[in-house]
Amino acid sequence: MEASRTVREKVASLLGRPDEVLLEIGAGGELLVARLRVVIAALLLLLPLANALTGGSVRETLIGLGGAIVVNLFAQIWLQLARRRRRYRWLSFATAAFDVSATTVVLGVLAMNHLPAALNSMIVWCCYLLAIMLTALRSDGRTTVFAGLLALLEYGLLNAAVFAWVSSPEQLISSDYGAVTVGGQVQRMVLLAIVTLITAVVVYRMQRLVELSGTDGLTRLPNRTWLLHRMPRLLEAAEEDGCSLSLALIDLDHFRRINDEAGHHAGDRAVRHVVAVLRSMADADEWLVRLGSEEFALVMSKPVGTAWERIDAIRRMLAQHPFDPERGNMDPVRITFSAGIASSPTDGNDMSRLLARADQRLKMAKREGRNRVIARDA
Repeated sequence: MEASRTVREKVASLLGRPDEVLLEIGAGGELLVARLRVVIAALLLLLPLANALTGGSVRETLIGLGGAIVVNLFAQIWLQLARRRRRYRWLSFATAAFDVSATTVVLGVLAMNHLPAALNSMIVWCCYLLAIMLTALRSDGRTTVFAGLLALLEYGLLNAAVFAWVSSPEQLISSDYGAVTVGGQVQRMVLLAIVTLITAVVVYRMQRLVELSGTDGLTRLPNRTWLLHRMPRLLEAAEEDGCSLSLALIDLDHFRRINDEAGHHAGDRAVRHVVAVLRSMADADEWLVRLGSEEFALVMSKPVGTAWERIDAIRRMLAQHPFDPERGNMDPVRITFSAGIASSPTDGNDMSRLLARADQRLKMAKREGRNRVIARDA
Protein backbone atom coordinates (compact mmCIF):
# COMPACT_ATOMS: atom_id res chain seq x y z
CA MET A 1 0.00 0.00 0.00
CA GLU A 2 2.77 2.38 1.00
CA ALA A 3 4.83 1.41 -2.05
CA SER A 4 1.92 1.99 -4.45
CA ARG A 5 1.26 5.41 -2.90
CA THR A 6 4.93 6.32 -3.26
CA VAL A 7 4.88 5.29 -6.93
CA ARG A 8 1.74 7.34 -7.54
CA GLU A 9 3.33 10.38 -5.89
CA LYS A 10 6.46 10.03 -8.02
CA VAL A 11 4.44 9.65 -11.21
CA ALA A 12 2.32 12.68 -10.29
CA SER A 13 5.45 14.68 -9.57
CA LEU A 14 7.02 13.61 -12.86
CA LEU A 15 3.94 14.52 -14.88
CA GLY A 16 3.25 17.76 -13.01
CA ARG A 17 4.15 21.20 -14.31
CA PRO A 18 7.76 21.98 -13.34
CA ASP A 19 8.46 24.90 -11.02
CA GLU A 20 10.14 28.09 -12.16
CA VAL A 21 13.69 26.88 -11.60
CA LEU A 22 13.04 23.76 -13.66
CA LEU A 23 11.24 25.73 -16.36
CA GLU A 24 14.23 28.04 -16.64
CA ILE A 25 16.62 25.09 -16.78
CA GLY A 26 14.31 23.40 -19.27
CA ALA A 27 14.39 26.49 -21.50
CA GLY A 28 18.17 26.29 -21.52
CA GLY A 29 17.90 22.58 -22.24
CA GLU A 30 15.54 23.24 -25.15
CA LEU A 31 18.10 25.63 -26.64
CA LEU A 32 20.83 23.03 -26.15
CA VAL A 33 18.65 20.38 -27.83
CA ALA A 34 18.00 22.79 -30.71
CA ARG A 35 21.72 23.30 -31.19
CA LEU A 36 22.38 19.57 -30.98
CA ARG A 37 19.61 19.00 -33.50
CA VAL A 38 21.35 21.34 -35.94
CA VAL A 39 24.61 19.38 -35.56
CA ILE A 40 22.87 16.00 -35.81
CA ALA A 41 20.86 17.17 -38.82
CA ALA A 42 24.07 18.22 -40.54
CA LEU A 43 25.60 14.82 -39.83
CA LEU A 44 22.51 13.12 -41.26
CA LEU A 45 23.50 14.52 -44.64
CA LEU A 46 26.46 12.15 -44.54
CA LEU A 47 24.25 9.06 -44.33
CA PRO A 48 22.90 9.24 -47.93
CA LEU A 49 26.45 9.85 -49.11
CA ALA A 50 27.68 6.81 -47.21
CA ASN A 51 24.81 4.77 -48.62
CA ALA A 52 25.68 5.79 -52.16
CA LEU A 53 29.41 5.10 -51.70
CA THR A 54 28.77 1.63 -50.25
CA GLY A 55 26.57 0.47 -53.13
CA GLY A 56 23.13 1.40 -51.85
CA SER A 57 20.30 1.96 -54.26
CA VAL A 58 19.85 5.36 -55.83
CA ARG A 59 16.23 5.50 -54.66
CA GLU A 60 17.14 4.92 -51.01
CA THR A 61 19.94 7.47 -51.29
CA LEU A 62 17.52 10.11 -52.62
CA ILE A 63 14.97 9.29 -49.91
CA GLY A 64 17.62 9.67 -47.23
CA LEU A 65 18.89 12.91 -48.78
CA GLY A 66 15.41 14.39 -48.98
CA GLY A 67 14.68 13.48 -45.37
CA ALA A 68 17.99 14.96 -44.20
CA ILE A 69 17.30 18.23 -46.02
CA VAL A 70 13.85 18.56 -44.46
CA VAL A 71 15.28 17.82 -40.99
CA ASN A 72 17.96 20.47 -41.51
CA LEU A 73 15.38 23.10 -42.50
CA PHE A 74 13.22 22.39 -39.45
CA ALA A 75 16.28 22.26 -37.21
CA GLN A 76 17.02 25.88 -38.10
CA ILE A 77 13.39 26.88 -37.40
CA TRP A 78 13.39 25.19 -33.98
CA LEU A 79 16.70 26.84 -33.14
CA GLN A 80 15.34 30.31 -33.83
CA LEU A 81 12.25 29.64 -31.70
CA ALA A 82 14.31 28.15 -28.84
CA ARG A 83 16.43 31.30 -28.66
CA ARG A 84 13.33 33.13 -27.45
CA ARG A 85 13.53 31.43 -24.07
CA ARG A 86 10.19 30.36 -22.61
CA ARG A 87 8.24 32.43 -25.11
CA TYR A 88 6.47 29.39 -26.52
CA ARG A 89 5.25 26.97 -23.84
CA TRP A 90 4.38 24.36 -26.46
CA LEU A 91 7.83 24.34 -28.05
CA SER A 92 9.29 21.33 -26.19
CA PHE A 93 6.26 19.19 -27.11
CA ALA A 94 6.32 20.38 -30.72
CA THR A 95 10.02 19.68 -31.20
CA ALA A 96 9.78 16.29 -29.47
CA ALA A 97 6.85 15.40 -31.72
CA PHE A 98 8.85 16.53 -34.75
CA ASP A 99 11.87 14.41 -33.78
CA VAL A 100 9.70 11.32 -33.37
CA SER A 101 7.44 11.92 -36.36
CA ALA A 102 10.35 12.72 -38.69
CA THR A 103 11.71 9.26 -37.92
CA THR A 104 8.32 7.69 -38.66
CA VAL A 105 7.98 9.59 -41.93
CA VAL A 106 11.41 8.46 -43.14
CA LEU A 107 10.57 4.86 -42.25
CA GLY A 108 7.26 5.22 -44.04
CA VAL A 109 8.93 6.52 -47.18
CA LEU A 110 11.41 3.63 -47.01
CA ALA A 111 8.44 1.25 -46.83
CA MET A 112 7.14 2.60 -50.12
CA ASN A 113 10.44 1.65 -51.71
CA HIS A 114 11.24 -1.58 -49.85
CA LEU A 115 8.98 -2.96 -47.09
CA PRO A 116 11.69 -4.65 -44.95
CA ALA A 117 13.60 -1.36 -44.81
CA ALA A 118 10.73 0.29 -42.94
CA LEU A 119 10.97 -2.08 -39.97
CA ASN A 120 14.56 -3.32 -40.06
CA SER A 121 16.46 -0.12 -40.84
CA MET A 122 18.39 0.05 -37.57
CA ILE A 123 20.04 3.39 -38.31
CA VAL A 124 16.75 5.22 -38.86
CA TRP A 125 14.97 3.39 -36.03
CA CYS A 126 17.64 4.50 -33.55
CA CYS A 127 16.46 8.07 -34.15
CA TYR A 128 13.46 7.16 -31.97
CA LEU A 129 15.85 6.46 -29.12
CA LEU A 130 17.70 9.73 -29.70
CA ALA A 131 14.42 11.67 -29.72
CA ILE A 132 13.39 10.16 -26.39
CA MET A 133 16.77 10.54 -24.70
CA LEU A 134 17.11 14.18 -25.78
CA THR A 135 13.99 15.04 -23.76
CA ALA A 136 16.04 14.53 -20.58
CA LEU A 137 17.79 17.84 -21.31
CA ARG A 138 14.44 19.66 -21.05
CA SER A 139 13.96 18.61 -17.39
CA ASP A 140 10.25 18.06 -18.01
CA GLY A 141 8.88 14.58 -17.42
CA ARG A 142 5.77 15.37 -19.43
CA THR A 143 7.87 15.80 -22.57
CA THR A 144 9.69 12.51 -21.98
CA VAL A 145 6.49 10.52 -21.50
CA PHE A 146 4.89 12.27 -24.47
CA ALA A 147 7.82 11.46 -26.78
CA GLY A 148 7.98 7.84 -25.61
CA LEU A 149 4.27 7.21 -26.02
CA LEU A 150 4.23 8.92 -29.40
CA ALA A 151 7.15 6.78 -30.60
CA LEU A 152 5.39 3.62 -29.43
CA LEU A 153 2.13 4.67 -31.07
CA GLU A 154 3.64 5.68 -34.41
CA TYR A 155 5.98 2.71 -34.66
CA GLY A 156 3.15 0.39 -33.66
CA LEU A 157 0.90 1.83 -36.36
CA LEU A 158 3.72 1.53 -38.89
CA ASN A 159 4.12 -2.13 -37.99
CA ALA A 160 0.39 -2.73 -38.29
CA ALA A 161 0.31 -1.02 -41.70
CA VAL A 162 3.26 -3.00 -43.06
CA PHE A 163 2.01 -6.38 -41.83
CA ALA A 164 -1.47 -5.58 -43.18
CA TRP A 165 0.00 -4.59 -46.54
CA VAL A 166 2.03 -7.74 -47.26
CA SER A 167 0.34 -10.63 -48.96
CA SER A 168 3.07 -13.21 -48.34
CA PRO A 169 5.93 -13.65 -45.78
CA GLU A 170 8.48 -13.52 -48.61
CA GLN A 171 7.80 -9.78 -48.99
CA LEU A 172 9.31 -9.22 -45.54
CA ILE A 173 12.59 -10.97 -46.33
CA SER A 174 15.50 -8.92 -47.66
CA SER A 175 19.13 -9.68 -48.41
CA ASP A 176 20.06 -6.21 -47.12
CA TYR A 177 17.80 -5.91 -44.06
CA GLY A 178 17.15 -9.51 -43.10
CA ALA A 179 13.78 -11.01 -42.25
CA VAL A 180 11.11 -8.92 -40.54
CA THR A 181 9.49 -10.95 -37.77
CA VAL A 182 6.75 -10.20 -35.26
CA GLY A 183 9.04 -11.20 -32.41
CA GLY A 184 11.75 -8.80 -33.54
CA GLN A 185 9.31 -5.91 -33.76
CA VAL A 186 7.88 -6.66 -30.33
CA GLN A 187 11.40 -6.57 -28.94
CA ARG A 188 11.92 -3.12 -30.49
CA MET A 189 8.66 -1.86 -28.98
CA VAL A 190 9.77 -3.15 -25.57
CA LEU A 191 13.12 -1.42 -26.03
CA LEU A 192 11.36 1.87 -26.79
CA ALA A 193 9.36 1.48 -23.59
CA ILE A 194 12.51 0.69 -21.58
CA VAL A 195 14.37 3.73 -22.93
CA THR A 196 11.34 5.91 -22.13
CA LEU A 197 11.23 4.56 -18.58
CA ILE A 198 14.96 5.05 -18.00
CA THR A 199 14.86 8.59 -19.40
CA ALA A 200 11.83 9.40 -17.24
CA VAL A 201 13.68 8.18 -14.13
CA VAL A 202 16.68 10.34 -15.06
CA VAL A 203 14.38 13.36 -15.45
CA TYR A 204 12.67 12.62 -12.13
CA ARG A 205 16.03 12.38 -10.38
CA MET A 206 17.14 15.63 -11.99
CA GLN A 207 13.93 17.34 -10.92
CA ARG A 208 14.40 16.25 -7.31
CA LEU A 209 18.00 17.51 -7.25
CA VAL A 210 16.95 20.86 -8.72
CA GLU A 211 14.04 21.05 -6.29
CA LEU A 212 16.42 20.56 -3.38
CA SER A 213 18.72 23.27 -4.72
CA GLY A 214 15.81 25.72 -5.00
CA THR A 215 14.03 24.88 -1.72
CA ASP A 216 14.92 25.76 1.85
CA GLY A 217 15.28 22.56 3.84
CA LEU A 218 13.84 23.87 7.12
CA THR A 219 10.76 25.75 5.92
CA ARG A 220 10.22 24.23 2.44
CA LEU A 221 10.06 27.77 1.12
CA PRO A 222 11.72 28.73 -2.15
CA ASN A 223 15.27 29.95 -1.57
CA ARG A 224 17.64 32.46 -3.16
CA THR A 225 18.30 30.18 -6.14
CA TRP A 226 14.58 30.09 -6.88
CA LEU A 227 14.35 33.87 -6.60
CA LEU A 228 17.24 34.39 -9.03
CA HIS A 229 15.44 32.31 -11.65
CA ARG A 230 11.89 33.46 -10.95
CA MET A 231 12.30 37.21 -10.44
CA PRO A 232 13.36 38.10 -14.01
CA ARG A 233 10.21 36.40 -15.37
CA LEU A 234 7.99 38.16 -12.87
CA LEU A 235 9.52 41.52 -13.82
CA GLU A 236 9.08 40.73 -17.51
CA ALA A 237 5.43 39.78 -16.97
CA ALA A 238 4.79 42.93 -14.91
CA GLU A 239 6.30 45.10 -17.64
CA GLU A 240 4.17 43.42 -20.32
CA ASP A 241 1.02 43.91 -18.23
CA GLY A 242 1.93 47.48 -17.34
CA CYS A 243 1.70 46.86 -13.58
CA SER A 244 4.04 47.21 -10.62
CA LEU A 245 6.03 44.52 -8.86
CA SER A 246 7.29 45.13 -5.32
CA LEU A 247 10.06 43.32 -3.48
CA ALA A 248 10.24 43.44 0.32
CA LEU A 249 13.34 42.34 2.22
CA ILE A 250 12.39 41.22 5.74
CA ASP A 251 14.92 40.75 8.54
CA LEU A 252 13.88 39.48 11.98
CA ASP A 253 14.89 41.81 14.82
CA HIS A 254 17.35 40.48 17.45
CA PHE A 255 16.58 36.93 16.40
CA ARG A 256 19.89 35.48 17.57
CA ARG A 257 18.88 35.89 21.19
CA ILE A 258 16.42 33.01 20.76
CA ASN A 259 19.25 30.75 19.62
CA ASP A 260 21.48 31.98 22.44
CA GLU A 261 18.90 31.67 25.21
CA ALA A 262 16.72 28.76 24.09
CA GLY A 263 18.98 26.79 21.74
CA HIS A 264 19.11 26.17 18.01
CA HIS A 265 16.16 23.78 18.01
CA ALA A 266 14.00 26.52 19.46
CA GLY A 267 15.45 28.87 16.86
CA ASP A 268 14.36 26.52 14.10
CA ARG A 269 10.89 26.30 15.57
CA ALA A 270 10.79 30.07 15.82
CA VAL A 271 11.63 30.36 12.10
CA ARG A 272 8.81 27.95 11.25
CA HIS A 273 6.50 29.96 13.51
CA VAL A 274 7.36 33.15 11.62
CA VAL A 275 6.88 31.41 8.27
CA ALA A 276 3.46 30.11 9.35
CA VAL A 277 2.34 33.66 10.20
CA LEU A 278 3.77 35.10 6.98
CA ARG A 279 2.13 32.39 4.90
CA SER A 280 -1.23 32.92 6.57
CA MET A 281 -1.12 36.57 5.54
CA ALA A 282 0.23 36.09 2.00
CA ASP A 283 -2.10 36.45 -1.00
CA ALA A 284 -2.17 34.21 -4.07
CA ASP A 285 -0.14 36.73 -6.10
CA GLU A 286 2.64 36.91 -3.51
CA TRP A 287 5.76 34.74 -3.23
CA LEU A 288 7.56 34.22 0.07
CA VAL A 289 11.26 33.30 -0.14
CA ARG A 290 13.79 32.48 2.58
CA LEU A 291 17.11 34.14 1.79
CA GLY A 292 19.03 33.30 4.96
CA SER A 293 18.71 32.19 8.55
CA GLU A 294 16.57 35.17 9.57
CA GLU A 295 16.07 37.00 6.29
CA PHE A 296 13.12 36.64 3.93
CA ALA A 297 11.83 38.23 0.75
CA LEU A 298 8.22 38.75 -0.22
CA VAL A 299 7.47 39.49 -3.88
CA MET A 300 4.13 41.17 -4.53
CA SER A 301 2.26 42.14 -7.68
CA LYS A 302 1.37 45.46 -6.10
CA PRO A 303 2.49 49.11 -6.26
CA VAL A 304 4.78 50.32 -3.51
CA GLY A 305 2.04 51.98 -1.43
CA THR A 306 -0.14 48.88 -1.32
CA ALA A 307 2.94 46.74 -0.69
CA TRP A 308 3.86 48.89 2.33
CA GLU A 309 0.37 48.43 3.77
CA ARG A 310 0.61 44.65 3.30
CA ILE A 311 4.03 44.32 4.93
CA ASP A 312 3.13 46.62 7.80
CA ALA A 313 -0.05 44.59 8.43
CA ILE A 314 2.05 41.40 8.47
CA ARG A 315 4.51 43.06 10.89
CA ARG A 316 1.69 43.91 13.30
CA MET A 317 0.16 40.44 12.95
CA LEU A 318 3.48 38.74 13.77
CA ALA A 319 3.90 40.90 16.85
CA GLN A 320 0.46 39.78 18.05
CA HIS A 321 1.48 36.11 17.86
CA PRO A 322 4.45 35.62 20.21
CA PHE A 323 6.60 32.52 19.94
CA ASP A 324 6.61 30.10 22.87
CA PRO A 325 10.09 28.52 23.27
CA GLU A 326 8.68 25.79 25.56
CA ARG A 327 12.00 25.56 27.35
CA GLY A 328 13.01 26.47 30.87
CA ASN A 329 11.63 29.64 32.35
CA MET A 330 11.78 31.61 29.11
CA ASP A 331 8.57 33.51 28.49
CA PRO A 332 6.89 33.70 25.06
CA VAL A 333 8.95 35.91 22.76
CA ARG A 334 7.44 38.74 20.78
CA ILE A 335 9.12 38.60 17.36
CA THR A 336 9.31 41.70 15.20
CA PHE A 337 11.01 42.49 11.92
CA SER A 338 12.39 45.35 9.91
CA ALA A 339 11.68 45.59 6.20
CA GLY A 340 12.68 47.58 3.15
CA ILE A 341 10.58 47.70 -0.02
CA ALA A 342 11.52 48.49 -3.61
CA SER A 343 9.15 48.55 -6.56
CA SER A 344 9.39 48.37 -10.31
CA PRO A 345 9.43 50.38 -12.45
CA THR A 346 9.96 53.24 -9.96
CA ASP A 347 13.12 51.83 -8.37
CA GLY A 348 14.36 49.88 -11.38
CA ASN A 349 13.41 47.19 -13.86
CA ASP A 350 15.91 44.49 -12.93
CA MET A 351 16.39 42.34 -9.86
CA SER A 352 19.82 43.66 -8.87
CA ARG A 353 18.56 47.24 -8.62
CA LEU A 354 15.46 46.25 -6.69
CA LEU A 355 17.47 44.15 -4.26
CA ALA A 356 19.98 46.94 -3.74
CA ARG A 357 17.29 49.55 -3.14
CA ALA A 358 15.27 47.29 -0.83
CA ASP A 359 18.44 46.47 1.12
CA GLN A 360 19.22 50.19 1.56
CA ARG A 361 15.76 50.77 2.99
CA LEU A 362 16.04 47.71 5.22
CA LYS A 363 19.26 49.09 6.71
CA MET A 364 17.52 52.44 7.17
CA ALA A 365 14.71 50.71 9.08
CA LYS A 366 17.28 49.11 11.39
CA ARG A 367 19.08 52.40 11.99
CA GLU A 368 15.82 54.11 12.89
CA GLY A 369 15.04 51.64 15.65
CA ARG A 370 13.88 48.41 13.93
CA ASN A 371 10.32 47.03 13.96
CA ARG A 372 9.28 49.20 11.02
CA VAL A 373 8.79 49.12 7.26
CA ILE A 374 10.36 51.66 4.92
CA ALA A 375 9.31 51.93 1.29
CA ARG A 376 10.78 55.31 0.30
CA ASP A 377 14.09 57.05 0.72
CA ALA A 378 14.38 59.75 3.33
